[in-house]
Amino acid sequence: MADPRIIDVQLDERTILWRSADIEQERRIAIFDLLEENHFAPVRTHDDGYAGPYRLHLRVEDGRLVLEVRREDDSHLESHVLSLARFRRPIRDYFAICDSYYAAIRNAAPQQIETVDMARRAIHNEAAEALKNRLANKVTVDFDTARRLFTLICVLHIKG
Repeated sequence: MADPRIIDVQLDERTILWRSADIEQERRIAIFDLLEENHFAPVRTHDDGYAGPYRLHLRVEDGRLVLEVRREDDSHLESHVLSLARFRRPIRDYFAICDSYYAAIRNAAPQQIETVDMARRAIHNEAAEALKNRLANKVTVDFDTARRLFTLICVLHIKG
């Protein structure tokens, strides 16, 4: 019986050198929300018919995103490697707008916070759509899953 969802996410902590409290909170929320509700279905059919649930291990290696898809028992199922070249700008823009958002929360008027938050969501949504499209021939994900995965990809890019 198919169960196309992620039940566990692990980030390669070796690639993350530093996280602020704000970023750590974003990571926790993204993982919590992802595990609560997601759609994640590898396109490839496996010989034994395995169709979920999945454990996902994410890491960045040589400028590429590696998604290790594992079975419920944590045995390796498949891996996907994506070039992150087309995501460099959205990641950089997302970090910049997040910095503005966190500064606004501390010092700005509610309308300014709302304006920055709308810009932050727009960048995040655009990047999630690009990720969803980039994964389409490997794994089908819904928009919210792609959005949360993009957040986690950003966390993997924090270098301090």
